[in-house]
Amino acid sequence: MRNESEIIISPLNADLIEDIHTTNDYFTLFGKIIPSLQSGQWTYEEVLFDEPKETRFPDDKLDWIEYINQEDKMLFLAYMNQVCIGQIRIIQDWNRLCYIENIATKKEYRGSGVGKLLLNKAEEWAKQKNLIGMSLEAQDDNLGACRFYVKQGFILGGADTLKQSCTPNIDTTLYWYKLFT
Repeated sequence: MRNESEIIISPLNADLIEDIHTTNDYFTLFGKIIPSLQSGQWTYEEVLFDEPKETRFPDDKLDWIEYINQEDKMLFLAYMNQVCIGQIRIIQDWNRLCYIENIATKKEYRGSGVGKLLLNKAEEWAKQKNLIGMSLEAQDDNLGACRFYVKQGFILGGADTLKQSCTPNIDTTLYWYKLFT
C-alpha cells in the first residue's frame, strides 16, 4: 500500500495533456453484475467468470484544451513522484449531477488509494458547484470497477440493455449514483 500523502492531484493544464493516456492500462474482467429491479429497488448479484480476461478501453480522442479552466467540466490528474498514475474526467450534467466521464488508474497503482482520492476531488468540485451528487456508467462485465464504486458509496440506479448494442461482449450498461443529500 502506498502512502496517499505522496499523491498530488492536479487540474489539467496544457503542459500535462501528454500524460492523459498514460493511465489507460489493461484491466481484468473477472465477473459481471446481474441487475434486477423489484418494487422500484435495484439489486444485483455477482457472477464470476470461469476464465478472466484482460481488456483495455481505446484512447479517447478529445480536444483536451476544452477541459482546461472551464466552469462545467474538469480533468484532474494524479501524480506520484512526477509520474501520472491516475485521472478523473468530469462534467456538470443537465440534471445537477457531476457525471464522471472517465476514471482510470495505472495498473501498478490500483489499490493504493488513488482512485478514492480522485473521486474525493470530483466530489469536492461537485459540491463547490452545488450539484446534488455524482453519476457514472460501467459495463456489467467490469465487476472490479463496480465493486470499487460500491465501496466509495455509489448505488445502482439503473440498467440499459440497448446502449452497447454495437458492442457484442457487453450485455448491460449500469448506472451508478452517489447522492449528497
